[in-house]
Parts: sequence; structure tokens; C-alpha cells
Amino acid sequence: MPHFASDGIDIAFIEEGAGDPVLLIHGFGSTKEINWVGPSWMRTLVDAGYRAIAFDHRGHGASGKVYDPALYDTRLMAEDAKRLLDHLGISRADVIGYSMGARVGAQMALHFPQEVRSLVMGGLGYHLVEGVGLPQSIADAMEAPSLDDVTDPMGRMFRSFADANKQDLKALAACIRGSRQVLEPAEVARIYQPVLVAVGTRDKVAGDAHKLAALMPDAVALDIPNRDHNPAVGDKVFKQGVLDFLARRP
Repeated sequence: MPHFASDGIDIAFIEEGAGDPVLLIHGFGSTKEINWVGPSWMRTLVDAGYRAIAFDHRGHGASGKVYDPALYDTRLMAEDAKRLLDHLGISRADVIGYSMGARVGAQMALHFPQEVRSLVMGGLGYHLVEGVGLPQSIADAMEAPSLDDVTDPMGRMFRSFADANKQDLKALAACIRGSRQVLEPAEVARIYQPVLVAVGTRDKVAGDAHKLAALMPDAVALDIPNRDHNPAVGDKVFKQGVLDFLARRP
């Protein structure tokens, strides 16, 4: 598996296919394999003629671990993503982010606009602006002695997921504390690239997709029917919606 150094932090990535590059940015507590390989996103994009690139965030999967919450600011994680494009010699890419990854993608679109051809924000709606989605109590769940000591339902879900995937619990606790940046409506309005905001109709974490899309000059919303936050990732409506969006963007 290839790696590169982003400001001294080792970042693991994978890539497949040829054609226009699509950068995939996973969510909190996930990995490139869980978010993008397992649900067949890599295969879907490659089969459609794209070059699919995915990486593990700092603190996740096979990438380097850091334990200071300040090092998980989503603007810093956006710099990791931009440096990966630089490492691969890619000047411009379509970006697909899910949940926290969508928050990172929004920071990319805002701060590195020339590198972002279009943006898909999956699993993130108006909570990009108001509220941050996942509760900070998840950090307490990560730091609990065991899953049996976690009573909060969402905390139990994420702790069980992290345990099953042998994630670094201390790093994830720092990440959930440090990655809680929101954007002002005026900042969102400066995201001028074509944007697709895709949220499950049962998602209680993301916030309203249509309300967020309305803030941007070139954004559309996609409802993913009867899906809550996690199952929406691999949904066929989401995948087809993204392929249609990529096919029509300039």
C-alpha cells in the first residue's frame, strides 16, 4: 500500500483506474476500505471510467496517529487531501466526501478552489453550518474501559465499530474533539463549484440537504430514500446520483 508524508504525518492511500481523477474522503471512525472499497465505490467509479483515489485520514486506518485534538482541525485534514493530489501530480479532481469527509471536502472547496472540480457532500447537510452532527460524547465512548461501560446508544455504535475494526481509540477521541469546525453561511456561499448534497431521508446526523444546497450558487440536493446515516453510504440511489452528477458537471 502506498504512503506519503503530509506535514510529517504518514498518510496511506490507494488508487485504481484511469480517466478523470475522483478523490474519496471517508468519514469519522471509518477507513478507505470500509467507506469506499467494501461498498463498491472504487469499483463503481473505475467501471464508469474514472481514476478513483482514496486515503485514510490522519488517526485512522493505516495512516499515522496523532493525539492532539488541534491536529484534527478539518482545515488541516483538507491540507492532507490537497497534498495527496500534489503527491500524485493531480492539479484538479472531483471530490466525494462522506460525513466528516464531506466537512473536509467543503474546506477543500473553500480553501483550494482550483483543485476541486466538483464536490459531493454525502451524509452532511445543514449541520455543516449549524451544529456539528456527531456528538462530542463519542470521545467519552472511545475512552471508556470497554464497550460494556458505554451506555449512550450512538457512543456504543461508534465504539463497537471502532473495536471491530481495531482502530486507535485514543486517536479517534482526539479526532472527534478536534474536527468540529462549522462554516458560516457566507463562507458556504463562496463554494462556487458544482455541488451535490446527498443525505438519507432517515439521517438524524447530517441536517437538511436542501437547506445547505440553497446556500450555494451551483448546488443540488439528493434524497437517499429510507436510509439513515451509515447505510446511506453504499446505497444504489446515492451511487447513481453521483455518476449522473459527474456526467453533467462541466
